[in-house]
Amino acid sequence: MLKIKLGLIIIGLFTIINTSKAQFTDGMTGLLHMVNAEVQKDGTFMLGGNMLHNQNLPSPHWWVTKSGRYNTYNYFVNMTLFDRIEVAYICTLIKGRPDWPSFTWEKFVNQDRHFAGKIQLTKEGEWWKHMPAIAVGVSDPTTGGNAGDYTDMNVDGMWNGFFNRWFAAVTKHFQIKGIGELGLHATYLKNKRTDYPLNDLAYGVNFRPAIHKNLNIIAEYDAKTFNVGAIYSLWADHFNFLFELQDGKYVSCGLVYKVNLKGGNRWKSGIFSY
Repeated sequence: MLKIKLGLIIIGLFTIINTSKAQFTDGMTGLLHMVNAEVQKDGTFMLGGNMLHNQNLPSPHWWVTKSGRYNTYNYFVNMTLFDRIEVAYICTLIKGRPDWPSFTWEKFVNQDRHFAGKIQLTKEGEWWKHMPAIAVGVSDPTTGGNAGDYTDMNVDGMWNGFFNRWFAAVTKHFQIKGIGELGLHATYLKNKRTDYPLNDLAYGVNFRPAIHKNLNIIAEYDAKTFNVGAIYSLWADHFNFLFELQDGKYVSCGLVYKVNLKGGNRWKSGIFSY
């Protein structure tokens, strides 16, 4: 806890106040591991990466080398279109497995690549003042076989399609006068994996205090573990820093650069204006 507090204080010394949407460690808008029903503003482009603890990875059979399981990294690009559709391309680094040539062991020599997408069906307050945001989507929907062909989006078993999940999500925010903004999120997840099966409800909350809206505090149950963390936005939301404790003890962290290509996200300082 002391390390978390010190990190937040250091970041706070450089901040310019602004709000941000939470950022999912798999390259999509969400909480920590849990995707939600939010999307970024139309025209938003994101480039980011994460350091992922080995407990954050879906397959204990793949991210393993001679010395055992290891922490890794991912990087991604993400684009929001038509104010409703969010798509991402994510790459996760892989070291040489025990059954690979020995010169690959303990070295990042490969990467898992996958797409993810989300369609927001309704926005908060649309049609009805109490309407929540509702979205559906998929991560890692298809995968190649040994011959280079691709399945019919029926990823199962324990090989390839490691990050596969279909989901339906609901999000609703509440303004608490003088205190801050509280977000409630629920997502149903489904896949046919045997190494990381999902057929359950994930749920979470986030809170942005009124006195410091850059800080987004998050707690979630991702259908596997309970996780806590925070996201901090800097310089008119162009940079988002993520820190999390999975299951209260495993550290992952990330950084995202965000810009709106339609001109809706500009630097606030004249030095950096464009």
